[in-house]
Amino acid sequence: MSAPSRQSITTTTTTRPRAFRTLLGAGVGNTLEWYDWSVYAIFASFFAKQFFVDDGATGALLSTLAVFAVGFVMRPIGGFVFGWLADRRGRRFSMTASMILMAAGSLLIGLAPTHAQVGTWAAVILVFARLAQGLAHGGEIAASYTYIAEIAPRARRGLWSTSLYVSVTAGIVLASLIGAGASSVLGAEAVRNWAWRIPFLIGGLLGLVGLYLRRTLPETESFTGAVSARQSTRDLLRGLGRNKRSLARILGFSLASTVVYYAWAIGLSGFAITAKGVPAPGALWATVAANVVFMATLPLWGKLSDRIGRKPVFLGYGVAFVALSFPLLAALNDSAWRLFGIMAVALFFLGAFVGIMPAYFAELFPTEVRASGIGVPYSFVVAIFGGTAPYILTWASSRGLEWAFALYMVVLVLVGVVTTLLSPETKGRDLQ
Repeated sequence: MSAPSRQSITTTTTTRPRAFRTLLGAGVGNTLEWYDWSVYAIFASFFAKQFFVDDGATGALLSTLAVFAVGFVMRPIGGFVFGWLADRRGRRFSMTASMILMAAGSLLIGLAPTHAQVGTWAAVILVFARLAQGLAHGGEIAASYTYIAEIAPRARRGLWSTSLYVSVTAGIVLASLIGAGASSVLGAEAVRNWAWRIPFLIGGLLGLVGLYLRRTLPETESFTGAVSARQSTRDLLRGLGRNKRSLARILGFSLASTVVYYAWAIGLSGFAITAKGVPAPGALWATVAANVVFMATLPLWGKLSDRIGRKPVFLGYGVAFVALSFPLLAALNDSAWRLFGIMAVALFFLGAFVGIMPAYFAELFPTEVRASGIGVPYSFVVAIFGGTAPYILTWASSRGLEWAFALYMVVLVLVGVVTTLLSPETKGRDLQ
């Protein structure tokens, strides 16, 4: 597969209106891809018994969450494959390819037969679809983090990088809104029986919109001005080898945020419905409201990191979650209002870390290995720790061990604190 010539690639311009349109196009495509990915966790408690035989209060849900975790197995592979494509063929090409694969997986889940219709083949189809989505999602991280960091002005890279998690959260909010609306209008029983398919089918169709937006994005000037478009796979591996310290830093940072993010931003609504008895409509509306607060506060952290640096903001996140993990988790009960308040507090401080991750991660690597350097270690950690977070939280709660899950989060956050202290400040670093 030959690399595109420098003349054949449309690059970003330095004009502010064009850059903003490019950022907006990347964000909308990212929203659609994260919608497809997160809708599974949000609706898991509704469709669990459609694919698995329930052997207890949480048996089918745990099986469904296990499939959620299985999807993460493919993320390191996706991080390498699509990261390699992004470093060789371009950021735009990689993001477009991952969008197609993600939408196809969502459509397959929406059309999949149930256990009552085809027996265990229903679970096999579900696993296959999630593996495809895991492959795509690993690639999405590698390419989108790199793309947004490279098109941002150097002095506002932290602020611009928060647009990634604004768009990520918009996808989660969209999925939650559909869930809340469906359960409120149709009733939870209808959602469990058949209406759970609606968000997956919508995701597959909206993928066409994302595909159009991705295909019309310009390529970044950092990529077209570097030798990365001409390097071989061996050159890429050697380049990664020369950046071992940065790879280790990504591992430490990812440990600090992955379980926290997938517990509080992705899996908490399903956990609150199943384990705490929060009514489904109330839990989903609480999730929507808390994530809107999250989106609104993200730019504040980005602007702060552009002013005082990435490290102080990361350390602020670490201190907050070491102090708050136990009391926030212990405070959950069957109240949707309390769920909203707890989620809003958790997501506010989480934004200090995840909001500026794209900027900090990208600033750690040279252009020729930037996408692969971000995608591989990040996806590896997420595959092991992120995908299992909702499962472990539900399992621990069923055995009265929620305190152990809180301790688990605190230990991982402390790993990130140590990593931050041992890492350089990169604010304002040139990405060319």
